[in-house]
Amino acid sequence: MGDLGNKADQAQGKIKEGAGKATGDRELEGEGKGDQMSAKAQGAVHDAKKKAGDAAEKMKGMFGSRK
Repeated sequence: MGDLGNKADQAQGKIKEGAGKATGDRELEGEGKGDQMSAKAQGAVHDAKKKAGDAAEKMKGMFGSRK
């Protein structure tokens, strides 16, 4: 899932959290907070994978041209 999907999941979690607060539903509020945290974690994993891939490509460029 890309950055846009994570932002949408975070927004959905925020809406759930707000609805839970407004209605006094602590379970829904907690679920919303959990959804937000999950989306943030998935975004961090996605970013780390991208950075690792970029670093690998850079290393290939450094060592791949030597023969």
